[in-house]
Amino acid sequence: MKAADLFIRCLENEGVEFIFGIPGEENLDVMDALLDSTIKFITTRHEQGAAFMADVYGRLTGKAGVCLGTLGPGATNLVTGVADANLDHAPVVAIAGQASTHRLHKESHQVLDLEQMFQPITKYSSRLLTPDVINEVVRKAFKVAQSEKTGACFIEFPENIAEMEVESRPLPVKHPHPPEPPGERVDRAAEIISDAKNPIILAGNGVIRNKAWKQLADFAEVLRIPVANTFMAKGVIPFKHPMALGSAGLQANDYISCGFSKADVIICIGYDLVEYHPYLWHPSKDRTIIHIDQSPAEVDAYYPVVCGVIGDIKHSLLRIMEVASPHTGSTMRALREALVEDMNQHKDDNSVPMKPQKIIWDLRTAMALEDIAISDVGAHKMWMSRMFRCEFPNTCIISNGFASMGIAVPGAIGAKLAEPDRKVVAVTGDAGFLMNSQEIETALRINTPIVILIWSDGAYGLIEWKQMNQFGRPSHIKFGNPDFVKYAESFGAKGYRIEKGEDLLPTLKKALADNTVSIIDCPVDYSENLKLTNKLGEMVCPI
Repeated sequence: MKAADLFIRCLENEGVEFIFGIPGEENLDVMDALLDSTIKFITTRHEQGAAFMADVYGRLTGKAGVCLGTLGPGATNLVTGVADANLDHAPVVAIAGQASTHRLHKESHQVLDLEQMFQPITKYSSRLLTPDVINEVVRKAFKVAQSEKTGACFIEFPENIAEMEVESRPLPVKHPHPPEPPGERVDRAAEIISDAKNPIILAGNGVIRNKAWKQLADFAEVLRIPVANTFMAKGVIPFKHPMALGSAGLQANDYISCGFSKADVIICIGYDLVEYHPYLWHPSKDRTIIHIDQSPAEVDAYYPVVCGVIGDIKHSLLRIMEVASPHTGSTMRALREALVEDMNQHKDDNSVPMKPQKIIWDLRTAMALEDIAISDVGAHKMWMSRMFRCEFPNTCIISNGFASMGIAVPGAIGAKLAEPDRKVVAVTGDAGFLMNSQEIETALRINTPIVILIWSDGAYGLIEWKQMNQFGRPSHIKFGNPDFVKYAESFGAKGYRIEKGEDLLPTLKKALADNTVSIIDCPVDYSENLKLTNKLGEMVCPI
């Protein structure tokens, strides 16, 4: 068979359902081979959109999402989404066509060294220089992408290699099993936890990747230890759980910061340092830190691990729970109560522009508990991470490793393809929305109904928040917007503008019920940003 056909068979062998991308001259043979494949090709409107779709699909399924571009500008357009997947630890395999190997040694039209370009932003980057290695390279790319810590891999496929004849076949797929935690490390961790006066858990995205959320909830409940989660681990413990404190990561001092400052032992479970700098929650460097993960801890001066328990997170938690002594668990309840009070503060406020707290209240009310919200990056991300209540993992997707704007709209499409039975809402600012709004056409064409909720303020709101907090004046953050309702309708989507606060909830319910793409333009009152900063700055710790 042709090398391109073998390549597609290898992808089928890995269980690939979708490839997100754009056809190009240098991947003609691959595109033709896809016509005879079970894999569905999702033609996107920008390669960055394709990479973000693969990113969120991989994060939700645990299987590598696949994106495809052509050489040169097609490949460089993939970079942001691939980097996002790698730093967010979402499994992705990115593929790009390349010019013939006969012109890679010299200056040539649209030629860049893609293997080298992707190397710093992936776990593994390779170039196919002979058809005989296709099965090995594809197998390795998927194995590496899907192994802890999961991330992105890249394959460069020159057009003349794709045309060649080959007699190889796909390699068997084997998934490695995580190792058992060493017994002496389990005993040491249990001893430290039992002797602690005021322990707290920081749960990260690794708990979700390892599907250990039930064990975490049991661990917290049995040992009576409160749990703060990172932005990317929302839902890892149900918010209704008696030990749940909510999200840590708002850089201003927050209620949960009190919990860390009062703790003597901090148990980090599946925590990725890329999500939330240790110097923000452990500035004193003097607390006892236990690291429970499948991977050894990153080196950081503010993360001095006293005991590392490396292995299957589920088993580590079960083993420690069996031998550690329970605590009272009551000292940090006031932190949760203070946060709940903030969440409820504006639930009946129908003023327009709408307060962030009220937008989130209505969004949470409209969505079922297992529906999925994809947050873009901006001021709304800080509010969503702090106030959007989650009872299940993977129901509020936030990019907080690379934290790239523009992820919400294409990410929502990837989420809907991964979870077709759940409703999906893209929560985005007006700036992030227009970065990839072209993918509205993709969503309509492939019939993936999503709701896009735009928090509209005509500015880069998060940057204004920081500028005002630091300098007391804004700098170059304002911009204009199109009429979002007309913009939606021009694609064939439904468009809504919120002019009365009481209209948001019924509009959200209608949009979620409709089997199409709906765009809701909701003006937001970001004066609440500085009010929150001031409130937290003056806060007296409630414990």
